[in-house]
Formats: sequence, C-alpha cells, structure tokens
Amino acid sequence: MRRTLAGTDPDATPRLVTLPASWDDHAASALAALASGVGPVRLACAAEAFIRPLAERAAAAGLGVPLGERLHALLLSRRGAPDAGLWLGRAEPVPGFVLNLAAFHEPGLGFAVSDFAEAVETAVLVLGLARPEAPRVAVRIADFAGLLACLGLDYETAAARDLGAALAALLRGRADAASARLARPGIMARPAGAFAARLPAPPPAPVPGLTEAAARALAAATGAPLAHAATTALAPAGAPEALLGVETAGIAPAFGPLRPEGGLTRTARAWLAARGIGTEAALARTLAGESLFPNASPAAYAAMQERVAVYLHDVASPVVAGPSAPLPSARESLPARARGYTQKASLAGHRLSVRTGEYTDGRLGELAIALNKEGPAMRGLMDAFAAAVSLGLQHGVPLQEFVEAFVGTRFGPAGPVEGDPAVPRATSPIDYVFRNLATAYLGRHHLPPAEPEEPVEAAGPADTTPLLPLDLPAAAASPGARRRAFRLVAK
Repeated sequence: MRRTLAGTDPDATPRLVTLPASWDDHAASALAALASGVGPVRLACAAEAFIRPLAERAAAAGLGVPLGERLHALLLSRRGAPDAGLWLGRAEPVPGFVLNLAAFHEPGLGFAVSDFAEAVETAVLVLGLARPEAPRVAVRIADFAGLLACLGLDYETAAARDLGAALAALLRGRADAASARLARPGIMARPAGAFAARLPAPPPAPVPGLTEAAARALAAATGAPLAHAATTALAPAGAPEALLGVETAGIAPAFGPLRPEGGLTRTARAWLAARGIGTEAALARTLAGESLFPNASPAAYAAMQERVAVYLHDVASPVVAGPSAPLPSARESLPARARGYTQKASLAGHRLSVRTGEYTDGRLGELAIALNKEGPAMRGLMDAFAAAVSLGLQHGVPLQEFVEAFVGTRFGPAGPVEGDPAVPRATSPIDYVFRNLATAYLGRHHLPPAEPEEPVEAAGPADTTPLLPLDLPAAAASPGARRRAFRLVAK
C-alpha cells in the first residue's frame, strides 16, 4: 500500500488516499472522488462501506452467492467497480457497473471466460440489490483495445469484430440471466420489467470457449421474465474506469502508444509482448522507420460499434456516422508513420501537452491533447474533442476554420503559459491549443491577445440595477472586499 495526496481536480482540497502501491495517481484521484465525506480515505474502508450492506441483503434474499467476496476480488484485481452512486450512497436514474476487459486476460492462460461471466452476474446482482427501485441498470465493458493488444489482434480485423460481438453476447446473456434471478418472487418488490429477447447466435471468436459460453448464456436467458427493462450498455468513461486503470473507454480503439507523462501505455507494451518484441528491438525498428503500432480508422470504430450493438440495450452514438450516412470518400488518411511534434506547456500551473501528426507535405492531419492531472471526465472530453478535430482535418476542413472557431474560448484553467514562448497567455486549454497550432502551421503570430476577463465593479450608491439572488449588496461588503463575478455562459 502507499499514501498520496489526491483531489478530484487541481483546485480541490487534496485528501490523503491509501491504495495499493502499484495503482497510479489517476486511480488515487478517482478514489478521492468516489469516497464519501472529506479527509483521509482508504480503499478498503471506502469499499467495505457499500459492500457489507449488499452482502447482507444477498444473504437475506437467499441468493446463495458470496457477493461480498466477489466484490472485494473484483476491486482488488481491478476487474470491476460500481459507479459513483453506490460509493456515495446516491440514487442514480440508471445505476451502473464497469468491467475492465483487459484485466480478465491472464498471461500464459488467455482471457478468463468463466471469470468474466461470473463478474457480469455479480454486477447485475449488486445493482439490483443496491437499487431495487431502478427499472434499468447498465453493466458496461471497458478497455477492449487493451484486451485486443494482449491477444495480439489488430482492431481493424474481422477477428477483432467477432471477439467484440461474442463478448457482448456473453455480457447480455449472463446479465439477463442474473436479472431473471432477481425477478423471482420475494426478491424484488416490483413486477418483472421485460422478457429476455431472442438474439442472433454469437460469431466464432478467437478466444477458446467464448463463443460456446455466450451461446449457452443467451439460450438460458431467452424468454425469461426479467427484473429490469435493460441490463447492458456502452457509455463514456468516468471515475470507476480511472480507478481500475482503464486506458480506453468501452470498445474504442487505442488513440496512441504514448502516455501523457511519457513512456508507453500498458496497451502498447502488451501489443509488443504479444508479438515477442522487446523494448530495445522496438526502438531499433521504430528508428528504422517501421510503424509497430496499428492505427484504427474511424470507420473501423463504427463497424465495431455496429457489431456489438446487436446484443446490448443502450449504446452511445458512434464517433463517426454509421452505414446510413457513410463517410465521404474524400477522407485523406495519414501515412503509417506520420511526422509531427509534441509541445509541453503549463497553463496557469496546469500541465498539458499537444501532439500532432502531419501529412508528407507538412499539413496538419491529426491532433492529440493530453491533460496531466485533470479528472477523467475532462480528459475524456478532451480526447473526444481532439478526435473530432482530427476527423475534420482528414476530411478537408481547413485548420484556419478551427482556429477562428476556437481561439478565444474561455473556461478554466486560464492565464499565463509557461514552456511555449509563442503563446504567452491563453483563456482556456482549447484556446492555447489553437494558438499553438496557428503559430506552427499557419504562421499567425498576431492573434487577438488572450486578455483576462474584466472584474465586475461594485455597484455605486446611485446604481438602481436590481440585484441578482447571488449578488452581494455593496453596503454589506467590507471596504476592499473581493466580489465574485458571475458570467452568463449559455441561454
């Protein structure tokens, strides 16, 4: 175990967090956000606070499942965790649980099919007992790209899509079966929400026993009355994913092989290990011009989402358009080994980095933005934003259009920039990124200055403007006291 100071964001009061020594600072920040109360937090105590009542309910319901032991094992192995609602004792419209696919791969043994199936059952039982009034629950998967890397499978291949479909089928079958178990009289206080549907047979998957297990699970659940109208989903990543060390949300492909703070990602290391390539050999082959890490296209992501959506209840919209609105044929893909640069900087004390990918003629074609210690929600939003900009650039949207649209964007952090002489100030991380790109690729060194917002002046005695509910009356303010400025950001 180790102790570290961590907070939900850089401006929050840090908490003393105790967690396993091998877990990184992102996990510590996630635990600080998930644990209730203020002050020091220990992983074991925070987990026990919600696990013990659930274990007691499972025993009282006669389920015959060691729910407490299963939950502790899932957390300590970083295979699964519930969403924030269970940690904080907060009722959510759709309670959720995430399973880390990469953690179910055991070196030398492969993917643990039976362990994954048991984890799905555990997740549904946990959500059903914790929130018996909820008509829908959402058990989701994450870090599919990490599992593919462990197996040495390219995201673009048919074998990868078959694996995704078979995993989704097993997820749905075991989740529905667990929901049917909760629908028995005397366990749930409300009537069954639906009946398990008949779904297509799962495809042959490149994991021994997976297809057969998925087929049995679907067959066993078909037609059974369920306690929930929905049990499975794909959704954006949150704090539970960060706690488990997830690198990619849901079934998304890996964006790049490098960690924001430097070094290879776990997925990249697994990809090299699956091919028997050591670090020295990898460096030598990279310097020789070989591209060792595959780059999945947006079309491959859409195809993967289409395959798994057949088996899941709730699937978020894909990053790119599906078959009903095909991608334009004018998309210009980057070369296998693209040039570019990495710019590291600090914005008002918040570290970030910008990584670019270029076409052979030097045009910008790809963008990645890494925030060092922001929360998982902000990092996920920034990843999605960078992917959207990259897609636009590859379909011919001029960089100039993005610069005009996003320079001047205002939100925190904002202020002086260190580490990039070309950009002295920025009004937000996005403002900084496009000022940097405008300088590097457009030669624009004279953009409008990033001026700080004007402070709100205190109202004088003759000011008859009605006060807003949160305004501090000037008469009540002590001389020289600072007043909080509120700004309308949307109508």
